[in-house]
Order: sequence, then structure tokens, then C-alpha cells
Amino acid sequence: MKEEGAARGQAWDVNLYDRSFGFIAEFGAGLVEMLAPRPGERIIDLGCGIGQLSAQIAAMGCEVIGIDADSEMIDLARRKYPDIRFICALGENFSLDAPADAVFSNAALHWMKQPEPVIANVARALRPGGRFVAEMGAHRNVVTITEALYQALAEQSVAREAVEFPWYFPRSGVYVSLLEAAGFDVTHLNYFARPTPLDNCPNGLSDWIRMFGRNFLAAAPSGGEAQMIARAEELCRRRLCPDGRWMTDYTRLRFRAELFDG
Repeated sequence: MKEEGAARGQAWDVNLYDRSFGFIAEFGAGLVEMLAPRPGERIIDLGCGIGQLSAQIAAMGCEVIGIDADSEMIDLARRKYPDIRFICALGENFSLDAPADAVFSNAALHWMKQPEPVIANVARALRPGGRFVAEMGAHRNVVTITEALYQALAEQSVAREAVEFPWYFPRSGVYVSLLEAAGFDVTHLNYFARPTPLDNCPNGLSDWIRMFGRNFLAAAPSGGEAQMIARAEELCRRRLCPDGRWMTDYTRLRFRAELFDG
């Protein structure tokens, strides 16, 4: 479920993801520190993708259950980490046979466009006092890229309304309110910009768009996809590639929340 995630209808190129987007899991290392896994804990990795962070948490002595909505991501995760349990399910309706001590999610919640049922389901999956630790795209995430894509489409006579925006990028206060309404106490919250290099992508921003911008590609006129990508790159180059090194304009929301006990 990765970009970071799996959206309904999103067909992932899992090999490209594995080959070129390892930085997503690498940036999750600090989030694992916030999770502070303890040996013997049962932890859900929600939006586990191909399982890199699931494996890292399992190596700390935890029972990890990786959950992702994309079957090809799950298939690759099972091949890579056969000793970990992986389940193909949506964030809104996964279920387990016993409650977890924590739910962990890195770069996946913004693909789940109905946050209330996702948060409610996370609460149901946790024991009282359990914790929800996550990082997600937030307000103004990849705004330079998306505005360039909209403009490139407009130049091909495609209106903004023709694109189904693929993500949910909330303001901090909105997401905190949703967590509190579901019975969570937010103990840590950080909203921050994180410009991220695309050094492992041979084609730079083009690879990112082909990986994560499928909804924009689908809206382009037949045969106009390459033109749209080239124009979006041109529009982004001054801000996101000033020295020949492509970056993404990520803005993130990182939080830790505990489920009220009783």
C-alpha cells in the first residue's frame, strides 16, 4: 500500500518499487524508533508494502503481521520474508484473531482516502492502551508535482476535474481530531517538510510519476502520457532539480497516539 501504498484501482509496478524506491523504508527508521518495539509484542504493519520495515521490527523479537491492499506487494513480501505473516486486506476492514499491542504505518495512510473507518478499524485491532504510530503525507505534500501535472494536462485540454486525486493529505489539526474522536490520545505530533532525493530512480521524476501518478496518466489523452510527463518535468525542474538532482517536495505528518484504557 505504498508509495508508498496501495489505493483501490492502483496497479503497482512492484519490481520498480523494490528497485528504485527503497528510500521510503529507509525514512521509516526513525518511525520505528518512535514505535519502540519490545520483544514479544504483537505489532501490525499497516500498508507494509514489500515488508522491509515488517522484517526490521520482527528482528527485534516481535510478532509482526504485515497488511497491505495490493496482492502483488504481499506476494513479494512473502517471498522476501517467508517467516513473517502477511495479509492482503484493506485498512478499513482488516481483522485479526487477537488484539495487537501496536499498529505501525509508514507512508501508507495517505492512500486510504476514508480516514474515519481506517482509524476506527485500527482502534478495534488494538488492546486498551495500545499505540498507533504512523507517518503519512500531509497538507501540501507533493504540491509542486501535482500542480505541474494538472497544468500539463490542461495544456492537452484535460480539466482538473477529470483526475481522481489519488491521495488524502490532511492538515495536522484535522487528523488529530479524527484520532481523538476514535478514542486516541495523541502524545506526539510533528508536521514537517522533507525534500527527498530520487537518486535511485534512473529516470528521476519520470519514474516517480509512473509509479505514483497513475491517476494523472489515466486522465491524459490516448498517446499523450509521455508528453504530459515531459511537460510536468519541465515545469518542476527549476524548483525540484536546480542542480541536476531530482527531489520530491514531500510534507509529512508523524504521530504517536495511545488508545484510552477503559
